[in-house]
Amino acid sequence: MNTVVKALSLAALLLPAGLYAEDGLRGHWTGALDLPDHSMALQVDLDKAEKGWIGSIAIPEQRSLLPLDQIAPAKGKWTFHIKGVPGDPTFVGTLSDDGKTITGDFTQGPGTFPFKLTRAGDPKVEVIKSSPAVAKEFVGTWEGALEAGQTLRLVMKISNDDSRSKAVLISLDQGGSEIPVGSIETSGTTLTLRVNAVGGEYQGDINKEGTEITGTWTQGGSSLPLKMKKPK
Repeated sequence: MNTVVKALSLAALLLPAGLYAEDGLRGHWTGALDLPDHSMALQVDLDKAEKGWIGSIAIPEQRSLLPLDQIAPAKGKWTFHIKGVPGDPTFVGTLSDDGKTITGDFTQGPGTFPFKLTRAGDPKVEVIKSSPAVAKEFVGTWEGALEAGQTLRLVMKISNDDSRSKAVLISLDQGGSEIPVGSIETSGTTLTLRVNAVGGEYQGDINKEGTEITGTWTQGGSSLPLKMKKPK
């Protein structure tokens, strides 16, 4: 009897690790990225869907929630990539034998930093929802500049597609990559864009001619005036 009990106990201990190995990175993960000056907390969710892996990452100190893609095993390691952020931000890590932790390196541009994540439950992937179509006066290409110690030239592109809207921001003086806008809202003459990729928000009012939007860019507790104009 004692032998049977011991065998059952051992099987119970081994079963979760086996399931973790089968599911790979599926789960809710918490941990941190070790930057030179501090540790940045992360919350990562990865799950299997009908068409493959899906994921999202939350970075509380940046108030950002971003989609993950390119989630796959490669040469004994796992990779996942933050979608739509400049610098090709990519995590490459090794899953522990018991399936409880993943450790590795995060790279973005020329920088490489170590990270560690610990499995903390079932996945809760946050899917960014589509925004409804916006009025035609908001559609198009807009140009402006932020004065933030240096001049940062910005381009904002807004379009409608199949009753949905989408937008991107381009910082011409920071590499020129397209930064996706997480949500777009309009109320009368007021436009609100939430840019999860950088933890920022733009809110402004369009003039009656539909040629200028005068508003404020907010990021990290700071607010700066930002006027966007349609080029002639």
